[in-house]
Amino acid sequence: MIARILDGRSIGHGRQAGFSYRGASSGIGFELSKELANRGYDVVIASAGERLRGAAEEIRNRGHQVIEVNADLATREGVDQLWGQARSLGRPVDIACINAGVGVGGLFSETDLNAELNMVELNCVGTVQLAKLVVLQMRELNAGKILFTASIAGEMVAPREAVYAATKAFVLSFAHSLRYELKETGIGVTALQPGPTDTDFFHRAGMDDTEVGQKGKSESQPDEVARQGIDALLAGKDHVYAASFKTKLEGALANVTPGIVKGAMHEKMAKPNSEK
Repeated sequence: MIARILDGRSIGHGRQAGFSYRGASSGIGFELSKELANRGYDVVIASAGERLRGAAEEIRNRGHQVIEVNADLATREGVDQLWGQARSLGRPVDIACINAGVGVGGLFSETDLNAELNMVELNCVGTVQLAKLVVLQMRELNAGKILFTASIAGEMVAPREAVYAATKAFVLSFAHSLRYELKETGIGVTALQPGPTDTDFFHRAGMDDTEVGQKGKSESQPDEVARQGIDALLAGKDHVYAASFKTKLEGALANVTPGIVKGAMHEKMAKPNSEK
C-alpha cells in the first residue's frame, strides 16, 4: 500500500501506500504520515518547507519506506509535480489524506490580501486539483479512501479568521458532497475536523498573542488528531471531530448554537490579548 501525505495532505499505495501534503513536515500532516507508516503503508510526503527532509528521515528511522517531494502545493505546478512523482512509482494510491491548511489571523479589513489569496489557493484550489487526480485514479480501480482535513472552524462564525474558516467550510462541504457522489462505489470519503491543536499553525497565522494561540491549542495533540482521523477513515465514517472533548462538544452544538453566540465565542479566543 502507498500512503501519500502532500503538503498537509496524505495519500497511500500497495505494499500499502499513503500520501500527505502541505504540513507533512510538521503538525497534523506529519502525524498522519507516521500513523499511516505505523499501519504498514509506504508514504509519499510533500512540503515546500525546509523541515521536509528531517521529517522523512524520522519516518525512515522507524523502518518505513518514505518518499519526499519538495513542492509548493499552493500552485498548480506544485500539485502536478507531486502527482507526477506519485504516479512514477507505478502503484495505485490506496489512501489519500488531503490535509492542506494554512491560516491568516486578524480583521479582514486589516489583513494582507495576497496572504489570503495564497491561503485560498492552497486550502481550496489545491485540494480540488489533487482530489480530482486522486478520484480519477481510484475510479479506475473502484477502490480507495480519501481523508479531507477540514476544521471545526468550518461550522463556526469565525471573526478574525473569516477567510480561513470559509476555506474550511468549503473543504467540509466538498468532502460531504463527494462522499455522496461516490457512495455506490468502492471509494470512501471522510472529513477530519480538528479543533485548536498543539502545532505551529497559530504561529504561522500570526496569532501567538491570542487566547487560542497560547492556551486553546493545548487542548489537542496532533498525534491523537491523526489517530482518530485514520481510525474514522478506515471505519468508513463520514466525519470525525478530533481530538478533545471540547471540540467534540462544540461540533455537536454547532448547528443549534446561534451565529451571534458562536461569533462572540470565537472572537474572544482570536482577539489579540493586547486589545482586550
